[in-house]
Amino acid sequence: MSKFLKIMATLGVLATPAMSEPLGLGRTALPEEIAAWNLDVSPDGTGLPPGSGDVLTGEEVFAGKCASCHGDFAEGVDNWPKLAGGWDTLARKDPVKTVGSYWPYLSTTWDYVNRSMPFGNAQSLDPDEVYAIVAYILYSNDLVDDDFVLSDQDFAEFEMPNADGFIVDDRMETEFPKWVGEPCMKDCKDSVKVTMRAMVLDVTPEEASAETAEIVVAEAEELVPEPEVASVDPDLVAAGEKVFGKCKACHQVGDGAKNRSGPMLNGVFGREAGAVDGFKYSNPLMAQAEEGLVWNDETLTGFLAAPRSYIKGTKMSFAGLKKDEDIEAVIAYLTTFPDP
Repeated sequence: MSKFLKIMATLGVLATPAMSEPLGLGRTALPEEIAAWNLDVSPDGTGLPPGSGDVLTGEEVFAGKCASCHGDFAEGVDNWPKLAGGWDTLARKDPVKTVGSYWPYLSTTWDYVNRSMPFGNAQSLDPDEVYAIVAYILYSNDLVDDDFVLSDQDFAEFEMPNADGFIVDDRMETEFPKWVGEPCMKDCKDSVKVTMRAMVLDVTPEEASAETAEIVVAEAEELVPEPEVASVDPDLVAAGEKVFGKCKACHQVGDGAKNRSGPMLNGVFGREAGAVDGFKYSNPLMAQAEEGLVWNDETLTGFLAAPRSYIKGTKMSFAGLKKDEDIEAVIAYLTTFPDP
């Protein structure tokens, strides 16, 4: 019996014969439905699809689909995770947990990339691309040479540096008996009293008069602006919000939007290019800005379709939106975020 079932049996929540009668709901899952969910990969390589990828190919794919968040060398961008480095940091108070320094199994890397990446466009990579990306991540961690090829045939042979850095979860045997059964209820204190106030966190509010509260509420209501009504098709805006999921890894919009690896996009429609304060644009884009580039329907359409072709040398690594309707929808969505 598995540990989970042991716990459930101990807690008395397993179904009794009376509770296990068929309810007449649902149906048996089809083999193809089960196969669609059965995507996980085991440390020994079980579950891997046929395929292979080398470091150099991985570098190209990584640059186009991963580098905008994780950096060209897997070093991480802004607050996006570092995938390389961190060696000899696990004993520190603030360890750098990367694929090379921390992850115990290569299958975890392959499985995560395959099922969850790229951000906003998960499961768009084919197996060979995943093998190549994982090979490049290993290379970025100085674990393989630049001629390394990863495939389903030799996958299980690769051992991660921190494979022995984990312990077996023995809480079922060592801790579970301590917090089940009858409570102790012996040698209890006669009374309990509060000895400290949470002054540092400032979570113990001082009392305020009702008159003061009314004034604060009234002033806040005066400061709230009337919501602006968008003049675009709401269905188109909703579609644009969905497509913008591919952009959120680098760009923010709305209240509190900040620059990330890409500039915030509030007020981008109708704005001169390269005009967001605090963001370091590429030299090619600034050259276009000096020539009078303004982001409007025409220019945004051209840029979103193929950023690196529209402005050669741009830092934006996203390949572009392939469908005209997606571009139109994203532009409509962006028009609903004027400058604050």
